[in-house]
Formats: sequence, structure tokens, C-alpha cells
Amino acid sequence: MDAPTLPHRHHHEHLATRVAAGGGGAEVRPRAWWDRTPLWWIAVLFAIGSTCFLVAALASQWASVTRPGIAVTFVVGSIFFTSAAYLQHWLSVRAVAGRPPLRERERLRLAHPDTWPNAHVDALATLIQLVGTLLFNLNTYNAMDASLTAMQANLRVWTPDMLGSACFLVASALAFANGSRGWLAFRLRSRGWWINAVNLLGSIAFGAAALASLIQPSTNEPVSAAIANGATALGALGFLIGALLLLPDASPQAQAPHHPARPAHISAPR
Repeated sequence: MDAPTLPHRHHHEHLATRVAAGGGGAEVRPRAWWDRTPLWWIAVLFAIGSTCFLVAALASQWASVTRPGIAVTFVVGSIFFTSAAYLQHWLSVRAVAGRPPLRERERLRLAHPDTWPNAHVDALATLIQLVGTLLFNLNTYNAMDASLTAMQANLRVWTPDMLGSACFLVASALAFANGSRGWLAFRLRSRGWWINAVNLLGSIAFGAAALASLIQPSTNEPVSAAIANGATALGALGFLIGALLLLPDASPQAQAPHHPARPAHISAPR
């Protein structure tokens, strides 16, 4: 990524690392141990949200667990997801703000990710993901109402779940292709590639869970509760792993631009 203020920064494969670098997330200044970077908060908020979804999905497999407790856990997790997505989008918008308008040759061509304008695609991907998290907020909140009929549940719970999952899938696919500069690029030695890959797999799992959770009017039961819960758990696990892999890049030392040492006579004060 070639941010105007950090001209020597190399291209980061993971979206959050790029937007933190270009959006002011790597501000160089003395920090106390508790003074965390925006990238650290993004990773931690996604990790907490993913953990909530993982725990709630696994707990749903046991009938002894109270339904209200599971529903509240999903709601809490969705709020953490939205907080992380908002912070990530805010950084991506800051990264785009200082850039010149797109020229015609820089327009988004889906078949050629290597020609994409990184910062603008990051802003688009983070916006789509933010919309997805807001739909998950609506989905999880409405799911707390146990009195919904099958039609009402499909409209108020399943529909925002399906749309939110679709947003996550599109955003993750854009982030993967933009980071790898190709739709089918494999860089197994790159941590950034793995973060994008597990997030994409997590989004695919969320989509499968949404499809399996459609309520059938004839039985008033989902297509497959086992698949819905299992796929939700796998999707949450993917995002949890991605968030934990992101933490090593979240320290001020990791994000700070490298400035070569200068001779003493150049840097000495007048």
C-alpha cells in the first residue's frame, strides 16, 4: 500500500493491516502498555465477537441450555462485530481521504485484482462488512422473540441473517483478492494470506448456516438445526483464528514505519 504519508510502506496482504497503515493506525509516539493501536482493538473486538458466536452456537446443541441466554450471547457478539467493523471502516475511509480521485484506468475490474486501487477497494469491503454486521444486529435481536411464527421468523430473523452472511462473503472475497492481488493466489508462508483465507472460509460457513436455518412452515423448525449450529461455530472459529493471527501486527512496533538511521551530523540539532 502506498499511502501518501508513508511512501516506503510495502503492500500488506491483510485488509485491516493495510487500512491501519494508511489510515493513521500506526502513529509513531511513545505509548504506555495499555495504550493500544486501532488495529489491536479491531483484532480484539472481532475475537470477542467470534468467541460469543462460537460459544452460543456450541451451546445451542444442548437442550439443557436456556434459549434466552444463547440469544443474548449472540446479540452481544454481534455488537462486538459491529464495533470492530466500524473501526475498520473508519480507518479505511481515512486512508482514502488523502488520495487523488480515481483515474479511468484505476476503475475496479473484478477479473483483475492486480489492477485494483487498494485503498478504495478496502473502503468498499469494510463498508459491505459493516452493513453485514448491522444486519446481524437486527437478526440476533429479533431472534430473542420466541413468539414469532414461521413466516415472521423467516422475515425478521432469517432474511437479515442471509443478507448479512452475503455481505460478509462479498467483503471477505474482496479482501482476499485485494490482499493477494488475485482470486486464486496461494501464499502459504504469509500470515496475511492465512488471515484473509480463514476469514473467507468463515464467511462461507456463515452462509451455509444461514441457508440451513430457514424455518419450514410445515414443521416450524429450521431445515437443519445441526448444520446451522455447526456451520455457525465453524464460521466463528474462522474469524477467531483470523483475529488472533492479526494481533502480532497490532503492536506500535509492528505498525511503525521503518526509518533508516541517519548520520549524526545530519540529525543533530542546530
